[in-house]
Amino acid sequence: MIYPVILCGGSGTRLWPLSRKSYPKQFAPLLGKETLFQSSARRLSGPEFAAPIIVTGSEFRFIVTQQLAEIGITPSAVLIEAEARNTAPAVLAATLWALAQDPDAVLLVAPSDHAIPDRASFCAAILRGLPAAQSGQIVTFGIAPTRAETGYGYLELAQPLGAEDGAIALRRFVEKPDLDKAKSMLSAGNFLWNAGIFLFRAAEMRAAFAAYAPDVLPPVMAALADAKSDFGFLRLDPDAWNKAPDISLDYAVMEHASTLAAVPYRGEWSDLGGWDSIWEKAPVDARGVATQGAATAIDCDDSLLRSDSEGTELVGIGLKNIIAVAMNDAVLVADMSRAQDVKRAVSALRAKGAAQADHFPKDHRPWGWFESLSLGDRFQVKRIYVHPKAALSLQSHHHRAEHWIVVQGTAEVTIGAHVHLVSENQSVYIPLGEKHRLANPGKVGLLLIEVQTGSYLGEDDIIRYEDVYARGQGAKG
Repeated sequence: MIYPVILCGGSGTRLWPLSRKSYPKQFAPLLGKETLFQSSARRLSGPEFAAPIIVTGSEFRFIVTQQLAEIGITPSAVLIEAEARNTAPAVLAATLWALAQDPDAVLLVAPSDHAIPDRASFCAAILRGLPAAQSGQIVTFGIAPTRAETGYGYLELAQPLGAEDGAIALRRFVEKPDLDKAKSMLSAGNFLWNAGIFLFRAAEMRAAFAAYAPDVLPPVMAALADAKSDFGFLRLDPDAWNKAPDISLDYAVMEHASTLAAVPYRGEWSDLGGWDSIWEKAPVDARGVATQGAATAIDCDDSLLRSDSEGTELVGIGLKNIIAVAMNDAVLVADMSRAQDVKRAVSALRAKGAAQADHFPKDHRPWGWFESLSLGDRFQVKRIYVHPKAALSLQSHHHRAEHWIVVQGTAEVTIGAHVHLVSENQSVYIPLGEKHRLANPGKVGLLLIEVQTGSYLGEDDIIRYEDVYARGQGAKG
């Protein structure tokens, strides 16, 4: 069995405003109904694979388990990083965890945000690399290049690509090149795009860290040894974890190891590293225009128009080579050729203190989500969704009272010592300072409108008394 390791702690900025630090692109449905994370987990499930090992951050832990549950996948472990320390510590933590379960474990490490639609071809490539991995080599998977691409790193093979797609000795890793160098590598015929996917025996990877990155081993080993089980997650000890170097697997190990091989993958692949990549993968009309969500194009060419805002119609007229993305709280309009500069917009917004730079308009919680509809002096209106059988904590507030109006489903509301059901079109009032809890006892989602009134409406105004998700005082939601 191959143990898949799915890394999903990143927070890309090139797909802003859809992808943000609080809700990055891997958890969004970019090219269909499933999210990129869900598609990755599904692709790495089946008879060839054990249950996946997930490595993620604390803020994403419930999103991970919720999205896996939606597609019927139960992880073997969810390792929680106290803070992101790049891919080397994350891969090592998963490696050591797998070794403790199975001394002969073979791991497949993959990002959670790539688009690989042909599962059969992908799995066939993995199996072609398995004999080399079982023999002690570290195998990486590269994409057969179709153009002189400057946005990817490359793998230089010891021999030109041929008809056979088995493991080929890997000479070196190459950083993202300029255009002239990319053209030269394309014509050379022995280079692949680096996809960041690795297959190896866990014992070999541990030995590689000991040989080439010995400073990473002690803090990660200590973080795993002192890890705490928390509501089904394994929290790596933060004190030890935060001492690990912030370094990628490529820099820590792969650029130094001698027993490396690469397997070419010739199927469709994209890292979806910008809105231009989304446009390339999306269905387009006869004039090369892709419309997603509530978007309409009139006399446009070679453009992407996308609205992720309910009730907001995005209309483009006479556009050419344009990216236009609308959300509730932010709109992006950019020339298609400047797709890689979207990250500059995020930096500019951070510099001016705009919440839209990092904060997603929908706040996801273990019990569901909420979004602010209107905010003014001493009042806020929210829309709140609670998953079936889920419940918020028993809590109170120092500075605000709340009024709940149920618009879908049935709410079980606790106010003080009283518990009662509130059905659709009914409402309930929670006085300032009163202990209360909201729960969804039903089988359908609970949707309600919350009106807050008070002198302070911040999410940190919360005293938590009981919580099924074991969150501490002051934690949001």
